[in-house]
Amino acid sequence: MSEQISQRELRNDSGRIMRGLDEGQSYIVSRNGTPVGELRPLRRHRFVSAHAAVEMFRDAPRVDAATLRRDLDDVVDQDLTDRV
Repeated sequence: MSEQISQRELRNDSGRIMRGLDEGQSYIVSRNGTPVGELRPLRRHRFVSAHAAVEMFRDAPRVDAATLRRDLDDVVDQDLTDRV
């Protein structure tokens, strides 16, 4: 849930608000009681190790290369003629 803050709070309490963003808090910024914007944390990129990725897909079904190629050829035009 987002905390509503005023334009004045955004200006005067920017340090507290930035710490809140670091902790995942979102804010709705208002001016004269009317919401005018939203501050929310950016999604952070997460590193996944090769070992973890292999473990995640260990029980996934095998992909048959010939079937995959046929399926792709059915939907993708791979004609080499110029399209100018």
